Amino acid sequence: MVCPLLAGFACQWGSDVAESTSRNRQKADEMLIAVVQIPRSSPKPAKDAAVARGLDSAPIYRDVKGLIRKDYLNGEDCGGGVYTFESREAAEAWFNDDWWGWIEERFGARPTLTFYDHYVTVDNAAGEVRVDGAAVDLPKGSEAAE
Repeated sequence: MVCPLLAGFACQWGSDVAESTSRNRQKADEMLIAVVQIPRSSPKPAKDAAVARGLDSAPIYRDVKGLIRKDYLNGEDCGGGVYTFESREAAEAWFNDDWWGWIEERFGARPTLTFYDHYVTVDNAAGEVRVDGAAVDLPKGSEAAE
């Protein structure tokens, strides 16, 4: 079963990004987003249960070298996470052979893992746009979203 959690995003961007990444290997010092999707055979957990499970596992991720943030996902057909790493090297160090077995043991399913190059962030909470983690001024004439 294909997990549709990010299906629209993956269909629109995933193949282009994967193709681009394979042609132009990402520099080791550029940020990377990893999306993990874990299919489930049981119904989607309620918010309280998902939050409790996230809080229970959060300490694991506090000291992962190079991990900037992890966001937990709770979809109808799968759960997972969106990880932002300082570099591809840091992501590959975390998502190693041991990680695959650990996840399969914890969740009883084999996850999918997709890497995306990450350059531009719009952070409305901070009121800024960042390129490679550094705040930038938008070019004059940039149009606001409708």
